[in-house]
Amino acid sequence: MTPSQQNDIPSPLAAISLKLVGAATILVAMIDFILLLFPPQLSEPAWLVGTMGSIVERGIVPLVGIALLIAGYWVDTTIGKSSRKASLATDLRFWTCLLSSLLGLIFILIMFLYPWNANRQLNNELALIENQSVLATEELQGRLNEQLAQSKTQIDALLADESQFQAAVASGELDAAQIEQFERFRNDPQELDSFLSSQVGELETNLQNRISEEKQVATDRVKANPTLTLKATTRVVLSSLLMGFVYAFIGWAGLRRLLAMVS
Repeated sequence: MTPSQQNDIPSPLAAISLKLVGAATILVAMIDFILLLFPPQLSEPAWLVGTMGSIVERGIVPLVGIALLIAGYWVDTTIGKSSRKASLATDLRFWTCLLSSLLGLIFILIMFLYPWNANRQLNNELALIENQSVLATEELQGRLNEQLAQSKTQIDALLADESQFQAAVASGELDAAQIEQFERFRNDPQELDSFLSSQVGELETNLQNRISEEKQVATDRVKANPTLTLKATTRVVLSSLLMGFVYAFIGWAGLRRLLAMVS
């Protein structure tokens, strides 16, 4: 063998380095994935969406590790150091391909589960906003009804006690317009009910408009959630599809080759 041919042969150090870096990359990625899953909240769509999105964002890391590990074994074969294992259980390539197949299945599942859970999260948050709006409206109506009853009781008490009414006039608490208005209330109690109802109705309209505005702001904020937009869902689905295919192809092709080698 000529010196130039010897220089073309990959170094054993390259094979070792590729396998070590590949194995380390895979282990670090798996630790990261496992930590993402704890504590599990499988019944919470928001947790599922966030976790699946994070897995997809990190999905390329173990793929790089698998490629480096396989490349390291290829270098071993090239320099004639590869030896056939008596059992697949002792062959790191078998476990790597098995892991690749499993990750392929996981990413294919994410492709279907992510949009479903994103839709669940969106509907849950919109339903929560609607419930809060209903509760706020009911609370508002209760407070206004209570205020209406208190105002009517106070005015009725003032009109029923002439001395108290005259004292209020003498102290300047009531101006001329209010005195005239109170006299009309004394002569026609229904006018008092109409007046109070109109005052409460105007206040209720203003407060209800504010509740509606707050509801719309909250709804817009939920729909603008970057993890729930159509763009984000499309990105996750397509990325999951691509990585699921690549992982599955590497895993199944590798397992088929290894099984053929030991058969």
